[in-house]
Amino acid sequence: MSEGEQPIVYHSEQQNNAGKWILLAVAIAYVAASAFFIVAQHKKLATLTQDEATSQKQIGDLTKRMQATEAESETLAHQLGMTKKELSTRATELQRQQQAASARLAAQEKQDVNAVAGEVGSVKTDVGGVKTDVAATKASLESTIAKLQNTIGDLGVQSGLIANTRGDLEALKHKGDRQYYEFTLLKGAKPQAISTVALQLRKTDAKHGKYTLNVTANDKTIEKKDRTQSEPVQFYSGRDHMLYELVVWTVEKKKITGYLSTPKNAPVPITPSPSS
Repeated sequence: MSEGEQPIVYHSEQQNNAGKWILLAVAIAYVAASAFFIVAQHKKLATLTQDEATSQKQIGDLTKRMQATEAESETLAHQLGMTKKELSTRATELQRQQQAASARLAAQEKQDVNAVAGEVGSVKTDVGGVKTDVAATKASLESTIAKLQNTIGDLGVQSGLIANTRGDLEALKHKGDRQYYEFTLLKGAKPQAISTVALQLRKTDAKHGKYTLNVTANDKTIEKKDRTQSEPVQFYSGRDHMLYELVVWTVEKKKITGYLSTPKNAPVPITPSPSS
């Protein structure tokens, strides 16, 4: 071989060695990748196997529970003397009845609530009616009081408002300026205690509406002679010299009716306690 050909052989050997190393590296990489893939697949297979085993166990447990339930159903049906079909039908019927009962209960509760709401509304209406009646009564009393008149009594003292009827007197009682005591006196009867005084009818003249009576106050008796119906008859009573006033509504042959008016702060009669 000539000197000029040696370099060509040397370069050819180098190229062959490089190719071998490349093929070796590729083979090693392929083997490593294959090993990794095999390991990964093995792990995945193991996981799948474990999951399958778990699923199989769960399926087995579920099957056992279903079998137990079915056995219980058969036992219950046997105890009740019913077939499984009859038991299922009965269970469905019971469920339907329960739903119907729940629906009826809900409807009844709604009805009760509506009834209570209606009663509350009725009470509100009644309260409103009572308020209206109270307002009307108050207006009527005020109107009655406005119609009453003041006059001069037999002692020449300005009298308060005069009540000519029992309705007028009720209006004055509600006004609350004085205390009022109704009375009926019979001719020839003994003195009658009214408030802290005593009144005795002596004579009547029904035709002319006149009467005569005795007033006993502070242990003194005063005769009020020939007084007229609806006339304020005045006298003083008590240590404070308080003005008392009586008015007679009706004068009949043997009796008179009317009322006694005393100051708001006048003594009130003491009712004796029943003896034991």
